[in-house]
Amino acid sequence: MTIDLHAHSTASDGTTPPAELPRLAAEAGLTVLALTDHDTFAGLAAATAASDIEIVPGVEISCRLDDAEVHLLGYFADPGYAPLAAELELIRTDRTRRAVRMVERCRELGAPITLAQVEAIAAGAPLGRPHIAAALAAVGIADAFTPDWIVDGGRADVPKHVLSTVDAIGLVRTAGGVTVLAHPRSVKRRAEVSDAQLTALASAGLTGLEADHPEQGPEVRARLREVAAGLGLLATGSSDFHGDRKPVRLGELTTSPDVFEALREAAVSVS
Repeated sequence: MTIDLHAHSTASDGTTPPAELPRLAAEAGLTVLALTDHDTFAGLAAATAASDIEIVPGVEISCRLDDAEVHLLGYFADPGYAPLAAELELIRTDRTRRAVRMVERCRELGAPITLAQVEAIAAGAPLGRPHIAAALAAVGIADAFTPDWIVDGGRADVPKHVLSTVDAIGLVRTAGGVTVLAHPRSVKRRAEVSDAQLTALASAGLTGLEADHPEQGPEVRARLREVAAGLGLLATGSSDFHGDRKPVRLGELTTSPDVFEALREAAVSVS
């Protein structure tokens, strides 16, 4: 088994339609792929119907941990579980409101972009900061994720509705799923998730940490595996594939079969 547990489609901020992901995954030598679009299961049916490999139902939920945003990967949860579906819809709806206001702020700061341009870039996907960043790049602002523009707390940033990470862990668990904290020490984060915070999340029911990730170097990966072992958490690996939006390949980093089976067993135990 070759397993990648983090990939995005055009159902959120990826550039590959969900029905095409399984073919690309198979060509990359994968036998298992988790579709983990941001705050939605919308691409799952198309990906599953088109697949000769195992597609794991997944979602990446935007959460708040103390004063920072983190992302929580949920696996094997029931997409039809009403409380989870309602919360994800609220997050997505608020994302659109936020994107509209962020475009307005960018314009107020002198960037000649329009909502219509951002919507065209999104091509039907839920509006998000990557689409605004692409619109800014098109007018010569190459690095939009800075304090001058749309990074968290930046001049053009707008607060959004988010769950607390502990609440999100509980919601996924009651939907029959398990949770893994995505890229907790990515070089693109403004602040690392500390050992103390990871300890608290483990106590709240977190199942694992995404240790092997393209934005975390070898020393960081080793440290996260060490922390995971000490807390009784599983250590996963994945590409965080976004199609053409990020320079990573499907299967660039993977999860061991033993860890994957342990995730599956943990989901069965909470169902």
